Amino acid sequence: MIDDHPSQIEGYKSILRCEEPGVEIQTTAYYSCQTAFAALNTSDIYFDVVFLDRNMPPCPESGIKSGEDLGIFIKKRWPDCRLVVITSHCEAFILYNILKRLTPLGLLVKSDFDPQELRDAFKRYILGETYHSITVTDIIKKILSKESYLDTFNRQIILCLSQGIKTKHLPVHLNMSLSAIEKRKAQIKDYLCIDKGNDDDIVAAARRQGYV
Repeated sequence: MIDDHPSQIEGYKSILRCEEPGVEIQTTAYYSCQTAFAALNTSDIYFDVVFLDRNMPPCPESGIKSGEDLGIFIKKRWPDCRLVVITSHCEAFILYNILKRLTPLGLLVKSDFDPQELRDAFKRYILGETYHSITVTDIIKKILSKESYLDTFNRQIILCLSQGIKTKHLPVHLNMSLSAIEKRKAQIKDYLCIDKGNDDDIVAAARRQGYV
């Protein structure tokens, strides 16, 4: 279990201790990307399941900016490990990007589940079955139905704008020409029903619809 809040890990451990007899759970905890990367990079121990928080302080010397990057490292090192990402984020684009980048066996939004649901999800993970919490399931349906409009580049544009990055600086972040970005912004405005507006209007509309 990897989370920068020790109390969160203790909570998960307490919940899973109530699992039915016959299931023995041994837990190793790490509280930062740095300690987790250092340990996992040199360890030969195989983990059946990894619970991973997305939001954690970065480990710049290892090129790990967040728990998401740590998840990519874990998947490369142990391809058969059952990766479960737990996050407080409920924004559609962030959750969808986690699914696209990591293809985790599970993605849970912290505000979604209670102890019983976590135990039920854990049983599914042990069997190698996928389980996402309700917010994630709803978002998958929502994004897939709009994917022709909200493809990877359009989602990246909206996310960058929501982070305060100006349009003139987007080519550096997206490896696209400014003219291509402007064309895509016009498509985004059409999709979000923005007749006339600036970057702030795009972000505001995306937030109203729960994308960022």
